Amino acid sequence: MLLRYLTYTLLAIWFIHVVWPEPAHAEDASAHVSQCQAIAEATPSATFASFATPEISPVAANTDGDVTITYLGHSTFLIETPGGISIATDYNGWFRPAAPPDVVTMNKAHSSHYTLTPDPAIRYVLHGWGDDGEPADHDIVVGDAYIRNVTTDIRSGFEGMEPDGNSIFIFEVAGLCIGHLGHLHHELDDSHYRQIGRLDVLMVPVDGGLTMGAESMSRVTSRLRAALILPMHRRGPPIGDFLAMFGEDYDKSFATGPSITVSLRTLPGKPLIHVLLGV
Repeated sequence: MLLRYLTYTLLAIWFIHVVWPEPAHAEDASAHVSQCQAIAEATPSATFASFATPEISPVAANTDGDVTITYLGHSTFLIETPGGISIATDYNGWFRPAAPPDVVTMNKAHSSHYTLTPDPAIRYVLHGWGDDGEPADHDIVVGDAYIRNVTTDIRSGFEGMEPDGNSIFIFEVAGLCIGHLGHLHHELDDSHYRQIGRLDVLMVPVDGGLTMGAESMSRVTSRLRAALILPMHRRGPPIGDFLAMFGEDYDKSFATGPSITVSLRTLPGKPLIHVLLGV
């Protein structure tokens, strides 16, 4: 009798464990597949058009709606998703949107790229460096945005390099793959490009030397093959020094405002370097 009771009890516990729903967490991306990486791996030599593959999760596969990108200053852009999520890149607390964003990303090469005292109203603060001695590893879903990072090294001391001190953040929103290079100090290798995958929109520093020289940065930009390129972090050299690195295969334009609205439908067919007002 006791054995039968214990058997029934164990079966009941097992059944509840199997069928009881798991709590949903905004930051849980365990079932998510990066469309940027999946499409890049499927067609490594292609000039990427924007499309979704069947194995992509619903967050990435949803291609409806427009994404608005606003240049706030230095390396800080505000990304606003169709679902109402707001993301500020390389957030330092100086260049802030009118309302606290839902997510901020940071890099620590210089204090102008991070703050250790962010507004407490910001729900997700993503450091581009590791806080526990390990490389930063972000892989989260917030609303209709999937956010991940690829770490790179930064200069430290006298010609030394600090491993994984910078992160390239990738934002997958409305079918778009949006990449922010952060404070990139060296050219990328094949492993970086594989981790990044396809990019539709690229935010690239054009300072001419504080990160990398214009020639090195232009090689990275060309290899990433984004349809829309948004310069940032211009300190000193005229923007023309960067633009001069790109020939007739690229269009160039200067915006009359700090914002651009983009979607899969409106991506330029020919790569466009678009200089937002304020850069």
